[in-house]
Amino acid sequence: MVHPELELHQQIKVLYSDHHGWLQGWLRRKLGNAFDAADLTHDTYLRIITRGSAPQPEESRQQLAQIANGLVVDLFRRRHIEAAYLEAVRAMPETAVPSPEMHALIIEALVEIDTILARLPAKVREAFLLCKVEGLNYREIALRLDVSVSSVEKYMVRALLACCAAQQA
Repeated sequence: MVHPELELHQQIKVLYSDHHGWLQGWLRRKLGNAFDAADLTHDTYLRIITRGSAPQPEESRQQLAQIANGLVVDLFRRRHIEAAYLEAVRAMPETAVPSPEMHALIIEALVEIDTILARLPAKVREAFLLCKVEGLNYREIALRLDVSVSSVEKYMVRALLACCAAQQA
């Protein structure tokens, strides 16, 4: 009997040898950049290893492309967040600019918040942002979203619970 870990190792070895070149080329065409393509190819295989199961041979390219496409979306989202952050930093006085270490921590936190908010329904996300970013009260948010104050309260509870769940994870 073959040990399950050895079997998975062999399946991933075959998956890698059969599809690595194809996946990296697919990503290079999609991104227009060989360096990002190599990084995301590596991250795609890491996701499969972490998942603990290799796709069936007939589904390999489809699953590799699906995982890689999600990583491309994450990459562009992160770059968008980082560009917005850097724009805000440029507007700061030089004495208030965070250190490079703090910069990295802030970007990670912003990406995590963005991920949490992206999972929420649109009105829940919008209510949360109107409250926390624009400082609107629940009545003002209700008017802006054309919903009841009770709905805004429910939206806020849902958004805050999502934030708490992410913090505990």
